[in-house]
Amino acid sequence: MDTTIIERWNLCTFVSFTGCIILILCLNRSHSSTKLLALQDPAISITSLNQFPTQTHEFSAASNLIVYPPESVNSSEDGCNIFDGRWVYNPKARPPYEGHQCPFLSYQLSCRRNGRSDSDYEKWSWRANGCEIPSFNATDMMERLRGKRVVIVGDSLNKNQWESLACLLYSSLHPSRAYIETKRGVYQVFRAKDYNFSVEFYWSPFLVQLEADKKSGTRVLRLDKLSGSAPQWQGADIMVFNTGHWWTHKGKLKAWDLFQYKGKLVGEMTIESALDIGMKKWASWVRRKVDMNKTRVFFRSISPSHSRKECYNQSKPLSEEPFAVVSSFPRSLTQIIEGTIKEMENAVTYLNITRLSQNRRDAHPSIYTRKQGQGQGQGQKLSKEFHPDCSHWCLPGLPDTWNSLLYASLVFDTPGQVTD
Repeated sequence: MDTTIIERWNLCTFVSFTGCIILILCLNRSHSSTKLLALQDPAISITSLNQFPTQTHEFSAASNLIVYPPESVNSSEDGCNIFDGRWVYNPKARPPYEGHQCPFLSYQLSCRRNGRSDSDYEKWSWRANGCEIPSFNATDMMERLRGKRVVIVGDSLNKNQWESLACLLYSSLHPSRAYIETKRGVYQVFRAKDYNFSVEFYWSPFLVQLEADKKSGTRVLRLDKLSGSAPQWQGADIMVFNTGHWWTHKGKLKAWDLFQYKGKLVGEMTIESALDIGMKKWASWVRRKVDMNKTRVFFRSISPSHSRKECYNQSKPLSEEPFAVVSSFPRSLTQIIEGTIKEMENAVTYLNITRLSQNRRDAHPSIYTRKQGQGQGQGQKLSKEFHPDCSHWCLPGLPDTWNSLLYASLVFDTPGQVTD
């Protein structure tokens, strides 16, 4: 009897020991796999930029922010990354508004008005992997903005986003209850009278000051001075910034002749160095001038451009798989922008729209920046003299998705206010 008990005891001991060994091997393998995946991803890694997370929502502590592929910035309860997903086509889908409802839309962005006959580019919606993004609700958004100011600062692509947001809201109001000022290119504003809020756009493609000498005409980009409109940004409740494309312009498109830094004019400086100084100046202003207890600050990532061959006469997005389309924007500049935001810790939320926009070659104005008859019709051969717009985006169109993700970011930060 004693022998039987000993044998059973030895068997149990052996089984337990074997189980422990197997468990240790599995854990080591998982750890090695994680390291391997990290090594395979050459993209810059930036720690989480979630801002003002509430107790109701768990934001993943392991979330990173990179351009390819995008990592978690704004998350839902289960840690979902709203910028990681796929485009879904619905032939019955309708755009959130019609272009004619917003008479202030820029002519070059009104693709349907300019003769674009296909509408499939309006029927794609962005779906996040692993969670449901709340649909843009104009009434709920206006309630959230009641008595507040939104400022959108940057280049023409942020103006593209401003026009989208203004139209999403304007189309839900009676025209008599809204005020729109678009005559000045450097400043545009939409106001909802009954809600007492404004959505303002300030033209500032570098975020720092670009000045021209009245006598010599020399254009100086002052890296150590913020844009002249910066005092007007202060006090806003929501800020959305961008910069990037204007730093890459060359030849006749380059906007400056000299840089100014620490009081001295500089003729030669790498664009990386100049952008780094400019971004640090902007970050310093945010730290000193913005009350983080009141204001939510966003920075929108690079809006990708496509070549004329990629966007001309296209009616479908690029293939979803593989989802590793290379951006034409210099990676070194993207790293500087993201590195600055990383150093700001949780002060800024990064709207990482680059990858989801990269696939939408079909959503550019292309030749439809003007009425047909003035330009070229669909299906005609593209001449060398004509340059389709493969940088901006049709409205309604892709920037509406950017604003839906902006809205989702606000919803996830203050849950329980979405209405049916």
